[in-house]
Amino acid sequence: MSFINYASKEINCKIIYYGPGFSGKTTNIQYVYEQTQHDQRGKLITLSTENERTLFFDFLPLSVGDIRGYKTRFHLYTIPGQTFYEISRQFILKGVDGIVFVADSLAERMESNIESFESLAKSLEKQGYDLNRIPLVFQYNKRDMQGAVSVQELETAFNPMRRPYYEAVANRGEGVMETLQSICQSIINDLKGGTSL
Repeated sequence: MSFINYASKEINCKIIYYGPGFSGKTTNIQYVYEQTQHDQRGKLITLSTENERTLFFDFLPLSVGDIRGYKTRFHLYTIPGQTFYEISRQFILKGVDGIVFVADSLAERMESNIESFESLAKSLEKQGYDLNRIPLVFQYNKRDMQGAVSVQELETAFNPMRRPYYEAVANRGEGVMETLQSICQSIINDLKGGTSL
């Protein structure tokens, strides 16, 4: 749920990168952070656990436009992928405006992808969100790896609702900014459709 700061004429939106452990969520956020100008981003905060990191930072992109004179600031989060971080995931999902589901393209990771996507649907439902209505973009990462399944197989498994998807090699930055631009635009369109500003 976006937060509107009337004094600074700013709308704050929360984007969560969700997916199985080591699918490339952290790599995405680090790449975006490195590519964002200093005056357009906040501090990158890393909350490390024993096995994975949760990252957070916010930035103010100039290219996505205003909504009735209000600038839009996006807060980007990753969520720990391992199943034993359920409580953390529930907490971080509160107030989400849009989701990037990062799927690992390797065939041996399909089960983890499916488990993670089912977990996302259940977690959103617990918080009162409908997966079919929330802005959602898919990123099929690690497309350069030998043993990557076809995009058609990934689309069949995860995207029957035909949401936007992007092929990516996040560790080289391929598809990262396109994915982010798409989820930002989806959130802005959603806000324009339902905002009371």
